[in-house]
Amino acid sequence: MASLVVPRAGFLQATGGPWDPYRLVDPLGEVVGPVTVYLRDLQAAGRTAATQRSYGMDLLRWFQFCWATGVPWDQVTRREARDFCRWIQIAAKPVSSRWRTGRSETAGETADVAVIPSARRAANPVTGKPVPGGGYAASTAAHCESVLRQFYDFHLEAGSGPMVNPFPLDRGRRGGRAGAHHNPMDPHRNQRSGLFRPRLARQMPRSIPMRGSASCSPG
Repeated sequence: MASLVVPRAGFLQATGGPWDPYRLVDPLGEVVGPVTVYLRDLQAAGRTAATQRSYGMDLLRWFQFCWATGVPWDQVTRREARDFCRWIQIAAKPVSSRWRTGRSETAGETADVAVIPSARRAANPVTGKPVPGGGYAASTAAHCESVLRQFYDFHLEAGSGPMVNPFPLDRGRRGGRAGAHHNPMDPHRNQRSGLFRPRLARQMPRSIPMRGSASCSPG
């Protein structure tokens, strides 16, 4: 893993059409069929084009990892899923060359991998949220894990993927059912999460100050 290099291969293409707003293209210029049918299923379920793009970007990261490791997407195991979740939490994310040059990025163009200077990672003075740095955010890693688990669940039910989902749910240390000691008188909560899903720190909502509110006086 320390020597693994994941190139920026393939790309997510915006078609401009209503039927397939986005499609994943491999390094040879071929459309990745398994992703296409999955995005169509999302569209049938009422997911917007923006959601399809978000899911498509997660799938692009995963397929780039598979291409780099040489393991076909339908032959991956829990080992590859585990290593991907490790990689996305540690590796530097590719930054578009237009960040530095201002040029528009063409589809499939290889961009340099750069780390945003620390000055650009200062917290936003209004929202308090940190500006994205050179690595993937924990929320991005968690979203990727959820999307890939749903992607393989879809192909598992369709019989077009691995026989076992490589991104399993965490069923507890002893392999039992999650929430086995749940009080039957209490309603169940959706407490199951992915085995490789990183835990996100809970943040208190921040209040946004209203500018000029102090100078306003009742009429």
